[in-house]
Amino acid sequence: MPEMREVTSGLRFPEGPVVLPDGSILVVEIAGGVLTRVAKDGKKTVVAKPGGGPNGAAMGPDGKIYVTNNGGSFSWHNLGGLTVPGTTPPDHRNGRIERIDIETGKVEVIYDSCDGRLLRGPNDLVFDSTGGFWFTDHGTTQERSRDRTGVFYAKADGSSIREVIFPLDSPNGVGLSPDQRRVYVAETHTGRVWAWEVPKPGEIVQAPGFGPSGGTLLVGLPGFQLFDSLAVDGEGWVCVATLVNGGITAVSPDGARVEHTPTGDPLTTNICFGGPGLRTAYLTLSGTGRLVSREWPRPGLKLAY
Repeated sequence: MPEMREVTSGLRFPEGPVVLPDGSILVVEIAGGVLTRVAKDGKKTVVAKPGGGPNGAAMGPDGKIYVTNNGGSFSWHNLGGLTVPGTTPPDHRNGRIERIDIETGKVEVIYDSCDGRLLRGPNDLVFDSTGGFWFTDHGTTQERSRDRTGVFYAKADGSSIREVIFPLDSPNGVGLSPDQRRVYVAETHTGRVWAWEVPKPGEIVQAPGFGPSGGTLLVGLPGFQLFDSLAVDGEGWVCVATLVNGGITAVSPDGARVEHTPTGDPLTTNICFGGPGLRTAYLTLSGTGRLVSREWPRPGLKLAY
């Protein structure tokens, strides 16, 4: 098994890795409220301070970074040396979608609501080749209640946002198949990944049956395993960051084969691909505050931007 290599440490609950053309990696630090660039030698530089809880990141068609910001929807705790997210602080109001210029650090809010309803805890996003992006709203969790949330489709220029899939149970990771004809969404607390066919950008086909919002089940994990964010590789496998049983669970496009790659961190939260031939996987190990890399058995998928 290829060895993991630590790229850097000391991050405050990193997520949303994005590999830049020069080989450096951007990560959000959810507990720190910042967007950070990690050089190939591991040196860290804060490039923007959006505040709140920057949760996911992706390169947009204009070369800027788009961030799903949960608005500070987690409290933070130390559990045996691990940084662990808790319930939503009482002063939380809403989340937002932000556009960040990584050269200047300028942060713009492009969406904070849809159809008159405030976004609650935007979590992850993925762009398609038309310049639109899918994003999940993970919601918030209080002592005795939790939001019902879903999945949205929006345009990068700020002109359009629609709720496309509702309701889901704490939707987290989102990704597109290589041909962009299928969207995948991971639910955290159910440990399931659902799929919908995409006939055109921003639209889905609801399958008959009992799947939430007409979703088709790709995989459901046994035992106590939870799902976080995800990426799709070049062969269409859905690679989902797995909580508790810390690692990456890779699922074949037909759901028939499942592989688990352990990381040793029960709060493994995300994966992206870079390096020659996109054969290097970069993983955020959030409980221990690390960014690591390792060779991946299949090439990654080239993203839209």
